[in-house]
Amino acid sequence: MAEAAAVPGVAGLLLTGGTSRRMGHDKASLVIGGRSLADRTAELLRQVVDPVLEVGPGYSGLPAISEEPPGRGPLVAIAAGAAALAARGHPGPAVVVATDLPRLQTSLLRRLASHPGPRSVVPLVEGRPQWLAARWSSSALVLARHLATTGERRMVALAADVEWLCEPQWAAELVDIDTPTDLDALGVSWRLGSSADFRHQGEGLPPPRD
Repeated sequence: MAEAAAVPGVAGLLLTGGTSRRMGHDKASLVIGGRSLADRTAELLRQVVDPVLEVGPGYSGLPAISEEPPGRGPLVAIAAGAAALAARGHPGPAVVVATDLPRLQTSLLRRLASHPGPRSVVPLVEGRPQWLAARWSSSALVLARHLATTGERRMVALAADVEWLCEPQWAAELVDIDTPTDLDALGVSWRLGSSADFRHQGEGLPPPRD
């Protein structure tokens, strides 16, 4: 079967720079079933959208952008990614995904990327918005860049023009991991990643300048 083409006009941002305090280890570097979460998620995004950038230290082999300053939360990370996409001539929406979704598949990513209309699309799981497995519109990406300069850190600040994706079949792909107990509940082999697992780390690009 031929590989499905990337959805035209939609980019991707992989967020790998979270502090992971509850996990006690960087979630992007966790190795599950012999593969790091960062590499796995990057490959899924590349199958669905183009271009794809990593916002974080450079775990995935994707072109990596550092949010400035780092560690200030996902809205700042999205703003950095949005600026980098704009600098590369991409004016459209982006599918934004955190790296802590070990059951994510291309099916949900393609559903988000292919959603008709100009608005942002955010899945709901048991009433909880999945801000970091969502499609953010071009206007939301512009807004994120503005909000980041004002000190705003709440993701809900981007939600003024959101369509909620209330389709229960996606809940299984949106199981995230926050603690070692969450990992054990997956019933798969896992280990903490080491520097040998990440030959790409450190190959990131400097943050874009306006």
